[in-house]
Parts: sequence; C-alpha cells; structure tokens
Amino acid sequence: MKIAVLGAGNWGTTLALLLHGKGYEVTLWEFFPERAERIKRERENKEFLPGFPIPREVKITSSIEEALQEKDLVVFAVPSHALRNVASLSSPHLSPTSICVSVVKGIEENTFLRMSQVLEEEIPHVKSKVVVLSGPSIAREVAQQMPASVVAASISEENARKVQEVFFTPYFRVYRSKDIVGVELGGALKNVYAIAAGICDGLGFGANAKAALLTRALAELKRLGVAMGGRPETFSGLSGMGDLLVTAFSRYSRNRHVGEEVGKGRKLDEVLSEMVMVAEGVRTTKSVVRLAEKYQVEMPIAREVHAVLFEGKEPKEGVRNLMGRALKEED
Repeated sequence: MKIAVLGAGNWGTTLALLLHGKGYEVTLWEFFPERAERIKRERENKEFLPGFPIPREVKITSSIEEALQEKDLVVFAVPSHALRNVASLSSPHLSPTSICVSVVKGIEENTFLRMSQVLEEEIPHVKSKVVVLSGPSIAREVAQQMPASVVAASISEENARKVQEVFFTPYFRVYRSKDIVGVELGGALKNVYAIAAGICDGLGFGANAKAALLTRALAELKRLGVAMGGRPETFSGLSGMGDLLVTAFSRYSRNRHVGEEVGKGRKLDEVLSEMVMVAEGVRTTKSVVRLAEKYQVEMPIAREVHAVLFEGKEPKEGVRNLMGRALKEED
C-alpha cells in the first residue's frame, strides 16, 4: 500500500513513522520547501519531533503532485486553518479511489464546518471515502511506542475497517465508529476545555477543581455535540472523554500550556508568539461560542474561556462567575 501523509508537524511525522514501521510505502509532504529539504537532509524533524530518526525509505517532498501520485491512502495532518488550502491543492492530484484520513482537530472559522466537511467541499468525489481518526494520542508518546487507543469513524463501514487495519499496531489500538460527527466534534471541542484546565493549573488550583471542571466540561461538550448531530455515547468514549482527559493533563498538551500561562497572568498573544506548534483550541473557542448561540446550547465554561482569552477578563473573575451561577440539578 502507498500512503501520503500531508503535514510534517509532530503528529504527521509520528504517523509517517508508524506507517513505515508497518511496511507501507510512505511519503511525507511538507508545505514549506526549505523545511522539507532540511528534514530530508537531517533525517529528523528537529523542529516538531526531535529525537526520532526518519528512515531513508520515507520519502520527503514539498511537491503535492509528487506526494499524491498513485496513493491508496492520504492522511491530512495539517492545522485546521490550513486544511481548506491543502485540500484544494490536493484535489487535482488525488486518485478517485484514494481513502482520505483526517487527523485534524478543529472547526473552521466563519463556516463552522467540521474538517471532514471541508474536505468534502474541496474534494467532492471523496465523500464516502473520508475517515476521521481521533482520540487521546499525544504524538511523542506514540512515537515512543507507548500504548494508545483511537477511533476511526466514517459513514463507510468498509473504509473505517480498512483504516482500522492499516493503523493498528501492538502499541496503537484502533476502534471504529459510524458516528463521524461525534468523533470529529469530540476531538475539536475538547481543546477549549484543555485551555480551561490549563488556566486551573496556572491559578494553582488542586485536583478537586480540575475534576469538577472536566466533568462539567464533558457535559457541555456533549450538549453541543448532540445538538449538532453526534451520538451521546460517543462523547463518553475515546474521542470525547478520552481525548479531553489526555489534553487536560499531559505536559505535552499545547492547549493546556496556553491556558496555564494565561492563568499565570500572561497575555495570550505573548504566549502564542513563543510557540512553534499550533494550539487549535484558541481558534476553536471562537467557533464554539458562536455555535452555542446558533444551536441555543448553554456552555458557560466555554463562554468564560472566550472572555478570558479575547475580552480581557481576569481568570479568577471567570472562575467566580462559574462558581456563583444559579444552583441547579446536575445534568
């Protein structure tokens, strides 16, 4: 099987290594030619995944045409705000028989589309061939071959099963699901609450506060996800609760890091300017607040995160607002 991985960030590089380890012919595509040349020359992605050699059998290119030539499966592993452009570049070169796997976790700003919907708009012939792969999967841990489990979701049972088999290894277990909406939303929405968890850490709160936050965050996440067409049980699985937990606790979590620094009193722009990788939750927070309004869903935690990030509210004030809300029955 010939596979292209589009996006040489930490997750794209990790998946390229995983797939090569299974014996597949893998091409890793990087948008910027100078980065592609550096990775090819050094045989290591020192910027995004240092410490993990890339075998010479893994082809590295910045040519989208070369990357997609005669590929059976294409993995989209770019930041959410770049997906539409990359999908558009890919469309003329993508085989009609290729399975497209999205590992992108986000919601497109302004359109509020899920990532699979963006792919379907830009590459119309792939609709039944889009599979979403999502779940608690910190790239560095997977690269170290530590145990992890994810979910492959598609409207096509056949394609979900194929992706499940392609990605499965003794250290990377893959389940499958027909709920592509729920799996995709879980992966995108949890990033907002990972920022909230980081704010908790930055404020110096303890385990009680974080446990309460994540429990209520899951209730919010599920509320919006079901309103948008996801199945309730999906949000209690790997792509919902599982991904929320790992992103809220891992020291490698970019979104948690952003929240922690903001909780310590630093400005968002200052924190982001120091980061090499993208914290998807920052953009997603804007989309979630607008989606909550559209679907008339109550999401107080997401609203307070938005207020702290973009409206100048002090983190402690946001906590006071949440703790002082009208008393209610638990849902």
